[in-house]
Amino acid sequence: MKTNRVKIALNFNIACLTAMLLLICSVVFAQKVDTSRISLKLKAKPSNRFPVIKGSVQPYRPNVYNYLPSVNPVVNANTTNREKSEKNLTILKIYPNPVVEQLNINLRLEKETSISIKITDLLGNDIVTLSNERLPHGEHTKTYNMPSKLNAGIYFLRIMAGGEPVIKRISVL
Repeated sequence: MKTNRVKIALNFNIACLTAMLLLICSVVFAQKVDTSRISLKLKAKPSNRFPVIKGSVQPYRPNVYNYLPSVNPVVNANTTNREKSEKNLTILKIYPNPVVEQLNINLRLEKETSISIKITDLLGNDIVTLSNERLPHGEHTKTYNMPSKLNAGIYFLRIMAGGEPVIKRISVL
């Protein structure tokens, strides 16, 4: 009788271990394979971040011989004096940029000249004429109030002094 009990206990233990083993195996093998990562299609090569421009554009190379001083010093001296005398207007400073309410222009004139200051849009259309007056030679600081009809954006300030145009970019807030 004692041997029967031992056999029953032993069979019971084996049955419990087998059941636990089957339970553990079923949990492990019951997990499905993640099929979203497996793909039979070939992946495309990653594209270059910068576009490749194929074309036959020749780089700009200035003619160095045009910029070398000439052999004749008299001709060279005359051209530099003429260039200095032709340059009538020098813009020293335009501030504040970006412009909110007022625009200050600091400029230098070499001789008495009529000066015209206009604001143009990106297409070159005249928007506002700020000044059209005659100024003596020397340094001048002009202050202009910005008109209310100007929307926020980028404009050009065209300053004409004696037929010599100077164009500067300004931003209006």
